[in-house]
Amino acid sequence: MKNPDETLKELAGKSADGILPEAESASEGFTKLYAIVARLRAEDGCPWDREQSPSSIRNNIIEEAYELVDAITEKDPDHVKEEIGDLLMLGTMTMYMYEQNSSFSAADVFNEAVDKLVRRHPHVFGDSDVATPEQVVLQWNEIKEGKEGRRKKDSILDDVPKHLPPLEKAYKLQKKAAKAGFDWPDSKGVWDKVDEEIGEVQEACEKDTRERLEEEMGDLLFTVVNLSRYHGIDPSLALQQANEKFSNRFHYVEKQLKQEGLVPDSAHVDRMEMLWNKAKQGNS
Repeated sequence: MKNPDETLKELAGKSADGILPEAESASEGFTKLYAIVARLRAEDGCPWDREQSPSSIRNNIIEEAYELVDAITEKDPDHVKEEIGDLLMLGTMTMYMYEQNSSFSAADVFNEAVDKLVRRHPHVFGDSDVATPEQVVLQWNEIKEGKEGRRKKDSILDDVPKHLPPLEKAYKLQKKAAKAGFDWPDSKGVWDKVDEEIGEVQEACEKDTRERLEEEMGDLLFTVVNLSRYHGIDPSLALQQANEKFSNRFHYVEKQLKQEGLVPDSAHVDRMEMLWNKAKQGNS
């Protein structure tokens, strides 16, 4: 199997517009980013940056990841470039924080990632022969458990990160279970389950406590996520589109009301509904 140094030598033989010159340029960019982060974290650096810890910026990392997803969905390359930069900045800062307390260095992070990529792609860097994405995934898992000695989880669901947002976690859990054969034989069963859960939510609204309603509402949401998965739809992306559609239409309503000297208010609900329907007709 080729090691990373051999791969770099191969790349070095490419033409001037090949891969290695781009990698060298990217390396220069990272050096500047790393230097800026180090300066911000210095004793005379930025008070906000100095105060941060890996724990304190966890939510920032999640937020920036979602903003990157938004930019990709919008198909706006300039916005994508900006959001990738924001996410890389947070990753670099997190890396530097651990380097400051001597847990590991930035070089350790990159070297480990490189070694892992080479080790887990023997069909590229070695003599393994796999031809399909499914075979690649199977080989990847075999390498994790065999060559790397990763202990098999007690449950296939243990691979799903604990701190994923609930919608994404539901989707991942259902995909894992379905992969193990625990799935509906046809879509009718899923639709029947949705109807069943809607009925239980309605009943809970009329008869039960808030806790019971919360439980039934959770079951309904979980089942709708499963319906999305069954039909090949990522529920997070679908909900993002719905959020964006709602925002665009409501912005239109606000804009039109403002031109009429009005503000969104229950006193103008009929006018707001008319404008909302107009926004729908305009595919806003």
